[in-house]
Amino acid sequence: MEGVSEDTWLDVIQKMDEVYSQLVKDEIALEEKNAQLEQSQQFIFSLLSAMSDVLIACNEKGGIEETNAALCELVGRSETRLRGSSVYALMAREEDLARIRAVIEQTAPTRVGAVVEVELLDGEGRAVPVDVNCTPRLDSAGRRVGHVFVGRPMGEIKRAYHQLREAHEALKRTQQQLIHSEKMASLGRLVAGVAHELNNPISFVLGNVHALKRYSERLRQYLAAIHEREESSSETARLRANLRIDHLLQDLPSLIEGMLEGAQRTADIVSGLKRFSAVDREEYATVDLADVVERAIHWVRKGTSQSLQVQWTRHGPSPVNGNAGQLLQIAMNLIQNAYDAASSRGGEAPALEITMAREGDRIVTRFRDNGPGIPEHLLTRIFDPFFTTKPVGKGTGLGLSISYGLAERHGGKLAAGNLAEGGAEFVLDLPAATQEPD
Repeated sequence: MEGVSEDTWLDVIQKMDEVYSQLVKDEIALEEKNAQLEQSQQFIFSLLSAMSDVLIACNEKGGIEETNAALCELVGRSETRLRGSSVYALMAREEDLARIRAVIEQTAPTRVGAVVEVELLDGEGRAVPVDVNCTPRLDSAGRRVGHVFVGRPMGEIKRAYHQLREAHEALKRTQQQLIHSEKMASLGRLVAGVAHELNNPISFVLGNVHALKRYSERLRQYLAAIHEREESSSETARLRANLRIDHLLQDLPSLIEGMLEGAQRTADIVSGLKRFSAVDREEYATVDLADVVERAIHWVRKGTSQSLQVQWTRHGPSPVNGNAGQLLQIAMNLIQNAYDAASSRGGEAPALEITMAREGDRIVTRFRDNGPGIPEHLLTRIFDPFFTTKPVGKGTGLGLSISYGLAERHGGKLAAGNLAEGGAEFVLDLPAATQEPD
């Protein structure tokens, strides 16, 4: 071309090379951006597919714009069919529709969102409870452009909760049966003591009744003689002296008192046995814990532990709030366990020292035996149900576990440890009552 120098052509060619190089760079950058965008889409798609919770993204009018595989599986529809449909069409009930509509149409939504429980229609037309978190979706300018609903189907959770509740109820029934079984085992020890204790008062009653029978015969003869008009007064006086009527009449009150005492002792024994053996009715009252301990010592020694040497000194009343039968069961279990442990040692006679003291607003009772003590690695397990160190057939492993639970039920605690001089120590700590026992 005329007027265009060779240098000009070189500049044009150089500019074209620069433009081409820039185009190549832009194309490479665009391909990299597309690859990153595709990776991001794949990542988001994998997240949506992996979510076990259902996801619904809708516009301001409730039109569905995005879902996930969990929702498609729940409602039995494909993502293509769901996209563009209304979120209201998924609701099973009118009240569910009203709740979702209230969330979508609220004028001042918060970033935190709202949690509502609704029921969605599954693929077979059944209502499925879903706990939904509703959050507003905002654009770059902060304007609301829709909502995001993330929900978890509650059917499996409710079924699991129902099964858990049934298992809990079964466990409670089993626990009551175990407590009753252990109480029956303790009751067996009581019966041996009861058989011995009932002998004395019954003997009083029987002996006095036989004496009264003989005395009544004498009285009958004496009164018959009095009413015989033909008998002389001197003969009546002689018969009165021979039959010792005056002594008999003086002895009658003491005989009757003996019978009453024996009958009362029998009634007390039976009453105590009934209180202990009856099914717990959670009847709490102010109880003197010292009386409970003394009764437990008496029953255990009368029942199975005649050779147990108990060192116990009572120091005034020790009122606690509780059930006398349950407290008696705790004390009997601790005393019986102390005897069993001390007997297994051999050599010296089994002995138990019981002390009771008021420490602030607590009544603390310590049971110290002269047994071999508790191995350190077992101290954390002795209150576990069914755990026992006794030979097979000698223990159920429930006594200490039940005693621990009963102590907690009374607002106290039961602890175990070893003494420095040997033997084990169990400490029963109960809150003191504010009033004296009846």
